[in-house]
Amino acid sequence: MRAITIPEPGGPEALVWADVPDPLPAEGEVLIDVVASAVNRADLLQRQGFYDPPPGSSPYPGLECAGRIAALGPGVHGWAVGDEVCALLAGGGYAEKVAVPAGQVLPLPAGLDLVSAAALPEVACTVWSNVFMIAHLRPGETLLVHGGASGIGTMAIQLAKAVGARVAVTAGGPEKLARCAELGADILIDYREQDFVQEIRKATDGKGADVILDIIGAKYLQRNVKTLAVNGRLAIIGMQGGVKAELNLAALLSKRAAITGTGLRARPLSEKAAIVAAVREHVWPLIGNGRVRPIVDRTIPMADAAEAHRVVDASTHVG
Repeated sequence: MRAITIPEPGGPEALVWADVPDPLPAEGEVLIDVVASAVNRADLLQRQGFYDPPPGSSPYPGLECAGRIAALGPGVHGWAVGDEVCALLAGGGYAEKVAVPAGQVLPLPAGLDLVSAAALPEVACTVWSNVFMIAHLRPGETLLVHGGASGIGTMAIQLAKAVGARVAVTAGGPEKLARCAELGADILIDYREQDFVQEIRKATDGKGADVILDIIGAKYLQRNVKTLAVNGRLAIIGMQGGVKAELNLAALLSKRAAITGTGLRARPLSEKAAIVAAVREHVWPLIGNGRVRPIVDRTIPMADAAEAHRVVDASTHVG
């Protein structure tokens, strides 16, 4: 088969479409003929040499894919050759074939094509596990999403609105904020021009956000805690703004707040399977009835993955 390889870490030009050995499904795995994959920030880090795949995983980038099952490994039940599916991966999505544990496979949602479905598994699993399974966002609460126009952000807006929450977003510029508004965001904050701490306080009559989904990390830590409501929950899932920061614990204690930090790629297979099962139960019906949809900025031939990385590097995309 062919796959995107990274002979040497570097810029987008480091991605090389090359002939590589075909994967074989091990026990409990299925082999998928890949139709499409999607770009995540983790792929950019892997390309730069900063985020190696977990031991035993495919060395190629790509944390999700959609396609058709080509073969079943020993012990797999509930799937058949030819099934149209999408899957959460630890790596290997930028390839013509990928082997994946059966517990991380999802059926193609009703009404979606395979290309669009490739944009679902990573964002749906990340948002559902952090915002709902860990932070327990409830109807009527306020969710603040940093990076509202990102893949994570666009999914978080839709899922939060579907369960009856109020959604605030930060994004860079009026065009991205307009796209967030189209998806249902209630409070629009241009982080280049506005202070999100003040804007959330104004919009909530001083209460603050009940849940914050943060992709920035250290740079926003103190301001996020200031923004939280009493009994608020801060879910950190990214480190685009650095990895180390000081925190006034008195501020955290006074709000009886909680901070969680999670990654998805390196979790044990059992945890990933539990998240995927929850997404199938709670998110897939919302996609099937049209209330939630993947936001695909553009499609690019997989052999030209370098161009896709340039788009994400430049942050000119939505979704």
